[in-house]
Amino acid sequence: MSRQRSSGDLLADRRYAYAEACLAEGDPEAAAEMASQALDLAPGYAPAWFLLGRARETRFGQSRDESDRQAALAAFERALALDPADALGSRLHQVALAGGDALAAMSPAYIRALFDGYAPRFERHLVDELGYCGPALMVAALDAVLTSHVSCASQHFPNVLDLGCGTGLMGRALAGRTGHLAGCDLSLAMLALAGRTGLYQRLVEADLVTFLAGEPDASADLILAADVFIYLGDLAPTLSGMARALRPGGFAAFTVQSPQAEETGVVLGADGRYAHADAYLTAAVQRAGLSIIEMRPAAIRRQRRMDVPGRVLILHKDLIGAREIGATVEP
Repeated sequence: MSRQRSSGDLLADRRYAYAEACLAEGDPEAAAEMASQALDLAPGYAPAWFLLGRARETRFGQSRDESDRQAALAAFERALALDPADALGSRLHQVALAGGDALAAMSPAYIRALFDGYAPRFERHLVDELGYCGPALMVAALDAVLTSHVSCASQHFPNVLDLGCGTGLMGRALAGRTGHLAGCDLSLAMLALAGRTGLYQRLVEADLVTFLAGEPDASADLILAADVFIYLGDLAPTLSGMARALRPGGFAAFTVQSPQAEETGVVLGADGRYAHADAYLTAAVQRAGLSIIEMRPAAIRRQRRMDVPGRVLILHKDLIGAREIGATVEP
């Protein structure tokens, strides 16, 4: 995305603002017209090309006219040419309109930009409005495993990694039970809020795979990823990194969104999030050299006043112990 707040042309900025308002009010034709006028004045302004694509995409949803679809794709392609890192998220819209590599649809730049802008209202929106409860559900599942399945004298974790830590909600859920707590996130704005909790000894601006690669072998007692994998299609590199960083006997816990019953593998939903089927998760975890000892259904949050189906998974590094325990998978 162009990091400019302005196209550099005041009149073009006004046309762009009108276009955004028109689209928000449900008038994609007027939005497309205003965006086109903005581009006449500032043809190199990537956000206006992206907005034009969204307007034509919305129009296509109404008309099902192939010309609208092609116009949307052309606009997103122009936006992507001007924004090769794809902080705007043009590829997500291209995949929705024309198919393609869904697993590569979300770029790190897009996720960073999304959460840098989301950070100030993140907790209020996610917790209060969407009923997000992922960290609490993960802690409850982990405690159940430690209490019922594993002989464990202590539920204190000396070295914990929080992947995609956001504002620190996961850290708060485990407050008082961690020794050294380190978190990573792509968004500096989110990391700043996590830092204010005073719970993290180390915070790193990095993607999950890069962060894990920097951790010593067999050093982590617990690795967490709360509501992070919905932005990651292929989990194999992250799971492999988790397996390497976990000490023997260590645990990992994460949440995922689940696809519809008839869908398999990894699905990029209309909500712009990835959903991972149970069979995919089982195979991916096994390939990483870890074992699932708990996989339970969980409504991590709500969307449009309806629970979003998902799973909480608890993994174990100790293969012998995991074989003895066996996987618990509820329907």
